[in-house]
Amino acid sequence: MTVSDPTFAIDTRQAGIARELYAVARDLPLLSPHGHVDPRLLADDEPFPDPARLLIVPDHYVTRMLLSQGIPPSRLGVPRRDGGPVETDGRTIWRLLAENWHLFRGTPSRLWLEQTFRTVFGVETRLSRETADEVYDAIAAKLAEPDFRPRALFERFGIEVLATTESPTDDLAQHAKLAADGWGGPGGRVISTFRPDNVVDMERPDWRGAIDTLGEIAGENTGTYPGYLAALRSRRQAFIEAGTTCTDHGHPTARTLALTPAEAAALYDRGLHGTATAEDAETFRAHMLLEFARMSLDDGLVMQIHPGANRNHNRQLYAEHGLDVGGDIPQATDYVHGLRPLLDAYGMDPKLRLVVYTLDEYTFSRELAPLAGGYPALYLGAPWWFLDTPDAMRRFREAVTDAAGFYNTAGFVDDTRAFCSIPVRHDVARRSDAAYLASLVAQDRLPLDEAAETMADLAYHLPKRIFRLDGAKA
Repeated sequence: MTVSDPTFAIDTRQAGIARELYAVARDLPLLSPHGHVDPRLLADDEPFPDPARLLIVPDHYVTRMLLSQGIPPSRLGVPRRDGGPVETDGRTIWRLLAENWHLFRGTPSRLWLEQTFRTVFGVETRLSRETADEVYDAIAAKLAEPDFRPRALFERFGIEVLATTESPTDDLAQHAKLAADGWGGPGGRVISTFRPDNVVDMERPDWRGAIDTLGEIAGENTGTYPGYLAALRSRRQAFIEAGTTCTDHGHPTARTLALTPAEAAALYDRGLHGTATAEDAETFRAHMLLEFARMSLDDGLVMQIHPGANRNHNRQLYAEHGLDVGGDIPQATDYVHGLRPLLDAYGMDPKLRLVVYTLDEYTFSRELAPLAGGYPALYLGAPWWFLDTPDAMRRFREAVTDAAGFYNTAGFVDDTRAFCSIPVRHDVARRSDAAYLASLVAQDRLPLDEAAETMADLAYHLPKRIFRLDGAKA
């Protein structure tokens, strides 16, 4: 297959080296240790719906761009919190995207979608107002074929492991179904990630109810702080038995804090009684990151922290459509001081695996790379969300390699809900890394054979080891 190489836009010699390095990783299996695909998709293995519901409705990269030009999510089929009417005709939604396709010029969304059209569905026709129905019909025809059901595409994409994300209050029924079919469980192809935000963040409107559910599902008394910790440990063990290798923590900040058990219990009690302040909530989140690090040392789960999102900044969007529909905005994040209590306690213990992400790319060289270069427990997560683009991935390598090298980074994660974009996102990341490594070879800073070995490590071997997808114990 011949496609354009937007990430190889460098001089001729470097482009040749980049293509040679890219070839090393091009066909390696895909590891997706951090993502948000609904496990029901693969558990049920039902045919995908129409092209719009597959590629537009759930993709907040797409819907937020259209919202910025005055097109409300309801016209794109995004469900409303109140159950109110939204557009349900897939072709109408698709035509609306095509009519506004110019908004995506130069964006990664256009790159991902066009590569998905081409490489997943074999559609070469350029999307436009005039070709909207032609492209829609071509994709719809493919979706009707057995080879385009979720599990068949999983095999075709070359995915070795895909991690979904569930909270401690999830009963993991979908993962049990996958395990029964030979797709899940320890060492399985589809595993879960333990994300406890809903039972940690006192500022969430559903926190108190989630605490009660946590106690019920774990069989512990979450009316007390010790019972709460016991319930979390119990649910972590249930996730481990279902194949989980990682936790995931999406806090507003990177602040960590060590409280005494009595201080933590008093804070927790204020939360239960509805008297906790915003500062109390932040203090509790900070303390719980230290508690979760302690639990990870006991049970071996890799700990991921991705702070820095100002959640639901667009309050009207949240009020009408809820979470995860494009209303979040990055903010400045302090890692040097925020992570210090955790790193003071456990940063020198190589049994802990702590993978840290950021939405604040100015911290790459100033804070995160030096931290990863100084603590055995700390690894740098890939650029994600607003930064998972060819340009930002290049800036990441340029910013962090001086202080952290390559082997304190954790490889690429796609962090996506858009299942069909997974191979495309990995391909773009591999091309970006190939281009960066090629520049080092061309400058005689790295021999070609070492660059090739590094290429394979970044694409496959590092994430497999760091996220403990190799079956190794802590």
